[in-house]
Amino acid sequence: MKYGVLVAAATLFVNTALSHADEEAPATLPIQRLSLDLAVKAAMSTIEACREKGMNVTVAMVDRGGRQQVVLRDTLAMPLTVDVAQQKAYAAMNFNAPTSQLESRFTSPFSPGKIEGIILSAGGLPITAGGTIIGGIGVSGAPSGKTDEACASAGLDAITAELEMSM
Repeated sequence: MKYGVLVAAATLFVNTALSHADEEAPATLPIQRLSLDLAVKAAMSTIEACREKGMNVTVAMVDRGGRQQVVLRDTLAMPLTVDVAQQKAYAAMNFNAPTSQLESRFTSPFSPGKIEGIILSAGGLPITAGGTIIGGIGVSGAPSGKTDEACASAGLDAITAELEMSM
């Protein structure tokens, strides 16, 4: 008897949940993507902002899926900066936050010390438009993460108006 009541309650719950899901959720979702032209514009603006400060850096831009869209390494930027910039961009996109705000996120005793594929140090920013996350930008190669982040911000500033108008 108890088993039959339990099965009936579970069936009612599942049927109710499924009927509401059908009413509320679309079968597909549109995903906004940054165009290649705007990604290149942001990346070049980032490089130029760092050059004005006398620095050669790498800038990486990832799409909403975390895939590389643009990677530019300035002439004298160290090869290691490519991986670092990519991982900062990936972290900023996944957490939808500047990586400078994430630096202490995993330092408590019960947190993982390192998550493979992301770097949680300053220099990564999420790319958003109309309240939607559409990617991430990461910079590496300046003497400090603060400078990396300032250059990334300059790159985003170069495309913000066009992004907002497109949404």
